[in-house]
Amino acid sequence: MSPPRSSKLEPKILEMLPQKMAVVCGQGTPDKVFPKLMPALYGSVFTLKFGLKKKGLPTFKVSGLRARYPDAHLVPKEEWTHIIGLPIPSDTVSLPQKVADVEVKIETWQYGPVAQILHLGAYDQEGPTVSRLHQFIEDNSYEIAGVHEEEYLSRPDAKVVKTIIRYVVRKK
Repeated sequence: MSPPRSSKLEPKILEMLPQKMAVVCGQGTPDKVFPKLMPALYGSVFTLKFGLKKKGLPTFKVSGLRARYPDAHLVPKEEWTHIIGLPIPSDTVSLPQKVADVEVKIETWQYGPVAQILHLGAYDQEGPTVSRLHQFIEDNSYEIAGVHEEEYLSRPDAKVVKTIIRYVVRKK
């Protein structure tokens, strides 16, 4: 008999390696920030991808969009800081800039031990899921050691929106 499988909806602790990211930053409500920044971010990353392909070099899959919210718990939504990124190959040294007034930078996002949970549903309904994750972190003798991060596994207009909510953690 095989052991019971844990639900994807249950919080868990896992180890994540550092990830090189193409990153854009903005401030304001998500519905104002994302439409302004996404063309620059995706334009840069897809230009990088197809540039590698054109040169006959190994390419990469453009995967889940990630966003960090360092002050969402401290300020009104209209003042949120958004740090939005897409994973890129670790050997990337420069990015094409596709939108004149939005800089796309290269950063390495540090991880290590993380606590994460899958949220199903609208973004504005994440509160109980975030609370469950916070309680899980506390119950397992960890503490939050990084900012609130979300990884979007589906489009915002999907029938069921899927979002991973994540924090870098450390043992108390």
